[in-house]
Amino acid sequence: MKNKLRDENMQNLMRAILTLETEEECWSFFEDLCTVSELRSMSQRLEVAMKLKKGEVYTDIAAGTGASTATISRVSRALSYGADGYNTVLERLEKRK
Repeated sequence: MKNKLRDENMQNLMRAILTLETEEECWSFFEDLCTVSELRSMSQRLEVAMKLKKGEVYTDIAAGTGASTATISRVSRALSYGADGYNTVLERLEKRK
């Protein structure tokens, strides 16, 4: 799947994200780029990943985040077998604390 995504448009998107320097710039760019629903979905998945890394169980995560068990399962699979994107971000967020 990774290779199917890596076209010129996606590369431009990733490069654009890498130009952002502040949290405020991130807010502005993502508010322009994404719908409210898309942003909420992405933030929910990140919250699910954080809770899974802490060892929380699916039922507690579902109750606390409103995420479906399918979403929780998908995030769990990505944490275990994905491209390490979640793991990289979660480790860096933890270091910033």
